Amino acid sequence: MANGNKQAVLRMIERMPEKASVEDIMYELYFRQRVDRGLRELTAGKTVSHREVKRRLAKWLQSTGR
Repeated sequence: MANGNKQAVLRMIERMPEKASVEDIMYELYFRQRVDRGLRELTAGKTVSHREVKRRLAKWLQSTGR
C-alpha cells in the first residue's frame, strides 16, 4: 500500500459492505498494514525458521508456566 496510499485505502473501503462500521474499516486498515509490513520484512530477508519459532514458543510457554 506504499504507493498511492490514499487511493488504495479508498478502494479498500469501497469494496467493503455498506454496513461496515468505522471499527470494521479501522480493523481492515490495521490488518492490511500488518500484512504489508510482513511482506516487506520477508523481502528484506527478516525471517525466522520454523525450528526457531518452535524453540522460542517452547521457551515462552515455560516462562509463563504452561
